[in-house]
Amino acid sequence: VQLQAFGGGLVQAGGSLRLSCAASGRTFSNYAMGWFRQAPGKEREFVARISWSTYYADSVKGRFTISRDNAKNTVYLQMNRLKAEDMAVYYCAADNLRAGDRRDPSAYAYWGQGTQVTVSS
Repeated sequence: VQLQAFGGGLVQAGGSLRLSCAASGRTFSNYAMGWFRQAPGKEREFVARISWSTYYADSVKGRFTISRDNAKNTVYLQMNRLKAEDMAVYYCAADNLRAGDRRDPSAYAYWGQGTQVTVSS
């Protein structure tokens, strides 16, 4: 499956952005989808996952919402009340195993190219 993430940009602290990730190539509904982020000098970290349920990193719980539209082959990440520490390149990823809460990047077989989120304070 091919993934393309978009929707990043510059936003003031406290503002909102919605990221989208469009998938093509295989049956989108068969995959669990995740969002990860990587800030300069840091490792890639889990943000959210949607399979049969949704899962969030503690740092974004209550502020971010992951959702998917299987008819559009798209997964979204609605980000509200953005903070400076949310600034990173955000990646979407697809996991062949739909079940469970899987947060290790190595569990995801397919990755999008990343979209930059910049938060100004």
